Amino acid sequence: MAAPTLNEDVRSILAHSFYIRTTMKRRRSALPRTIETTYVWNGGDRIYVSGYPGKRDWVANMAAHPEVTLHTVEGDRWYDIPARARVLRDRKERVPHLLDFISHWAKRPGYPRWQFRLFLWGVKTNRALHLPWWGPFYYARKILDAMPCVEIAFVGDPVPRPGGPPPLSENREGRP
Repeated sequence: MAAPTLNEDVRSILAHSFYIRTTMKRRRSALPRTIETTYVWNGGDRIYVSGYPGKRDWVANMAAHPEVTLHTVEGDRWYDIPARARVLRDRKERVPHLLDFISHWAKRPGYPRWQFRLFLWGVKTNRALHLPWWGPFYYARKILDAMPCVEIAFVGDPVPRPGGPPPLSENREGRP
C-alpha cells in the first residue's frame, strides 16, 4: 500500500498546529465520538496523541476500534484524514514519543518554556545514558507511564472539508 500523499497545505497545518480532532467509534455502542487533543507529527505519515496522566475513554475507544478519522482544526482550510490508531503500551516505545509530544506541547504560547526545556533535557539525558529511573527521574517515569500514548498512522489521502471540522462530542457527563 502506497503512503498517503500530503499536500503542502496539510504538511504546513500538521507542522504548525497544536490541536487535532479525531472521530472514532465508542468502544461499547460503536457510536461516533469526536474529541480534540494536542499531538506531535513525525514529519511523515504518523502523529502521536497524548494527554494528562490517567485512564482516558478515548484511548479505550481507539484500542477497541482503531479505524479513525483525523480532522485539522487550525488554519483557514480543513481536512479529513483517514487513519488507524495503535495504543502504545511498551515504555521503551512510548517514552521517545511522549518526550517529543511534551516538547511540542511546551511550544504553545503562554507556557513556561524554560521549565519544560529543563525537564526534557534531564529526562532525555537520563535516557541517552541509560541510567536508572532514580531520584527525580523516578517521578518523571511515573508521570510518563501514566500518560496515554497513541500512534495514529494515515491510511488515506487528506480530503478537503468545507465548513470546518466536525463539532466535539459530549462525554458521559454531557461535556465536550
